[in-house]
Amino acid sequence: MPLQGSTHSSHFSFPCSEAVWENMARMCVKTRRLDVARVCLGNMGNARAAKALREVETEPEPEAQVAMLAIQLGMLEDAEKLFKCCQRYDLLNNFYQASGQWKLALETAESHDRIHLRTTYYNHAKYLESIGNKTLALTYYEKSDTHRVEVPRMLQDDTSSLEIYVNKMKDKNIYKWWAQYLESQSDMDSALRFYESAQDYLSLVRVHCYMGNIQKASEIANDTGDRAASYHLARHYEGHEDIKQAVHFYTRAQAYNNAIRLCKENGLDDQLMNLALLSNAEDMMEAACYYEEKETHMDRAVALYHKAGYVSKALELAFATQQFSALQLIAEDLNEYSDPALLARCSDFFITHSQYEKAVELLVAAKKYHQALELCVNQSLTITEELAERMTVTDSKDLSEEARKELLERIADCCMRQGNYHLATKKYTQAGNKLKAMRALLKSGDTEKIIFFANVCRQKELFIMAANYLQSLDWRKNPEILKTIIGFYTKGRAPDLLAGFYEACAQVEIDDYQNYEKALDALTEAFKCVSKAKDPSAGQQEVRLADLQHRITLIKKFVHARMLYVEDPGEAVQLCEALLEEPELDPAVRIGDAYGFLVEHHCQQGNFQMAYRKLEELQRLLPSQNVRYYVSPASLESLQKEMGVLMDRGDNRPIAKEDDEVEEDLNVS
Repeated sequence: MPLQGSTHSSHFSFPCSEAVWENMARMCVKTRRLDVARVCLGNMGNARAAKALREVETEPEPEAQVAMLAIQLGMLEDAEKLFKCCQRYDLLNNFYQASGQWKLALETAESHDRIHLRTTYYNHAKYLESIGNKTLALTYYEKSDTHRVEVPRMLQDDTSSLEIYVNKMKDKNIYKWWAQYLESQSDMDSALRFYESAQDYLSLVRVHCYMGNIQKASEIANDTGDRAASYHLARHYEGHEDIKQAVHFYTRAQAYNNAIRLCKENGLDDQLMNLALLSNAEDMMEAACYYEEKETHMDRAVALYHKAGYVSKALELAFATQQFSALQLIAEDLNEYSDPALLARCSDFFITHSQYEKAVELLVAAKKYHQALELCVNQSLTITEELAERMTVTDSKDLSEEARKELLERIADCCMRQGNYHLATKKYTQAGNKLKAMRALLKSGDTEKIIFFANVCRQKELFIMAANYLQSLDWRKNPEILKTIIGFYTKGRAPDLLAGFYEACAQVEIDDYQNYEKALDALTEAFKCVSKAKDPSAGQQEVRLADLQHRITLIKKFVHARMLYVEDPGEAVQLCEALLEEPELDPAVRIGDAYGFLVEHHCQQGNFQMAYRKLEELQRLLPSQNVRYYVSPASLESLQKEMGVLMDRGDNRPIAKEDDEVEEDLNVS
């Protein structure tokens, strides 16, 4: 009958023999039609096969399901091929084991199903044991790593073989099993020997106690430190009312609650304290209550409450019993989460005993910031950055915004008095008072941060303050600072201050470098700035502008004379002579520079008499000045050579060799 057609029940409604249905089921293995196979198995009445087929439906591979059908129908070769086809080596391994093909099962497990290798070894060992092949079974029990239990069980009726095996393996677990067997046979000496080989110290101590060798048991427990052995021995001592030894071995076993129980029952208060400290919080609490109820050793009760985490209880008891040394230890664990009333009480205690730093910490933890600050000021305590941060309130629930800013400013004021300007700057900034922040920063002298702060805040007042500070530095040698000063005055809209700085620049160019061209540029910029300034007193502004204009004019004349000298020396000299007649020439043009110009000219022209006269005039006008500031060394050497004039080494004043020679030289001229 073809199976490819419809599986409707009408096709199978005619009566068939069981053999026909079985042949149809076998065809289903070939065609892999499990749906038809279920109908065939049902008509065959093969409930076991139907159940196996239903259970195998959870397998994801269809071949594995068909293979199970093949097994139920006795088609073992087909089942084997199907398992290999879908690479279900675990099922193939089980198939080989179930069919007694152990060689193939072992090969499959070793090659493809290593996750079940030990299980396969164990099952094979069980099979070998069942057929009486104990020697080979022993080997496979060892391969499955179950020999420590299975081999002694298997050989328990053959004690001589078992003893040989135990001595051969030298395994602690096997030694222990054998020792237990010997103990059950009342062979205590041999049992002790094998317990020792197994390093089973609990059993050693137990057997020694049973035999009355308490001293030996104590030595083993002390030497090995085995907790189970110590606990057993402690129980033995307690049973024989040797409390001291019982407490000792309970302690060795870390069974502190039992040791504490014995100490409390027998009044061993000294040992109780040490044991409680080694134990958990619950035991510490019980020991503390014990001390408190006895009203002795209250310091121990306080310490134990503290150690157990009951800080409030420890503090209350410490205050009640005047345990001030304990208070100092407890206060170290107090923080902002502690009871504010306890914090305040502890801070008062520390203030009374002049331990102000600890009192400040507790006041801060209690959020009594103003009292903490007042204590810092009164006792000259240094406010560290950590302390300042702890006093910086971030939660608006604690303080209003106004009160928070006031607190921050008070912290900053304290930092200012202590010279901690950077921290003061930080707190003033957090309070929103940038002006005070800049003042603190200026006192610190940190130029880089001053410039950065001014640029970040971008306030006119701060730009001006920063520029004023930068002027106090050596801006002459640092062009970047010079540019920053000009930029800050410009951003700060302070043209009058910028004009003053330009005037200072001009004077530096004149005094240090005799660079009148740059000085002229600087004064011109100053004039522009003053012109832009909005001065309420217009009269003063006009006077300043007139003064600047006058200085600019004088410098222009001197610069023009020096530039003209190359083309027309005579005209240039006349302009310079005329310039010397100008009222208030200095400081716009230094008199020394004008006379130096004339002395240089006459020396170059060979007119040393006139050069000498100009030099003397310069000396009369500026008696305290060194002429070398204005006259070149070459010209002075020429004068000395031609006129016989000696220059004083101190100030280079011209000194005639003899009065007669000088008079003669003057008459000749």
